[in-house]
Amino acid sequence: MRVPMMPHSFTPLSLVKGVLTTLTIGMTTGVSLLCQPVLALQVRVTPENPQLGDTISVVIQTDTNSEPTVALRQQTYPVFAIDSNYYRALLPTTPLDQPGNLPIQVRGDGETKNITLSLQNRSFPTQRIWLKGGGSNATEMELSRVAAFKKLVTPQKFWNGNFLRPNSGSVSTIFGVRRYYNGVWAENYYHRGVDYAAGTGSPIIAPAAGRVGLVGREAEGFRVHGNTVGIDHGQGVLSIMLHMHRIEVKEGDFVQAGQRIGTVGSTGGSTGPHLHWGLYVHGQAIDPVPWRFQGID
Repeated sequence: MRVPMMPHSFTPLSLVKGVLTTLTIGMTTGVSLLCQPVLALQVRVTPENPQLGDTISVVIQTDTNSEPTVALRQQTYPVFAIDSNYYRALLPTTPLDQPGNLPIQVRGDGETKNITLSLQNRSFPTQRIWLKGGGSNATEMELSRVAAFKKLVTPQKFWNGNFLRPNSGSVSTIFGVRRYYNGVWAENYYHRGVDYAAGTGSPIIAPAAGRVGLVGREAEGFRVHGNTVGIDHGQGVLSIMLHMHRIEVKEGDFVQAGQRIGTVGSTGGSTGPHLHWGLYVHGQAIDPVPWRFQGID
């Protein structure tokens, strides 16, 4: 008996299986691509429970190379790239802020994230100071140059790791102390730094790398600040050293962390040899202690 021939249009089973396998792989790949999650705007804020005087770090991850924006209480702060698609903004808080809800708004990749932190209260010591004759008044030149220095926002980040203690003397006045002057509460005053009691001539070092952005001398009119050195650490972070005896750097010098910049003195509005170290973020004096022990890198 003859076996009937199959039509020429017949497709072998092996070929059918191959086509089906190819279709299945294609469909699976397509579904897989469709199911891959789209990277949304990611935000990490530290510390999670800040207290008055803390610097808040806002790190943002985006899906594009577009720079995000960060605002706190309707004020927008500079944002700097720290890696590919990663950005950071630094937000200062001070003893003059009101504790409570801290609304932070981050915009990027076409979306907005609203984050609310709880800014914790903090108890600051109070001092009563009596000044004869009302004390010294700063010169206009002095105030103008210091104010201009505090506005510096250099895009580069010069510091690396934790900040160093600028002098080995004991701490005589901590950050944030509030004061009465001649019995009157100083509403807008707080001690804007840390004081180190040390003998005249004791070395002062740079707490972190940066460029010297300010040198002022008592003999030139720095009547209250005394001999002064300001260091720009980059991205709105600044150190200022007051009441120095000798200044061993000049404006424009780049200094490394730990490099000697001068010596302790008692120039300007000072009652005895000590170093005042103030640390500023976007023009606001913040607590330097977390920058020394926790660090913001």
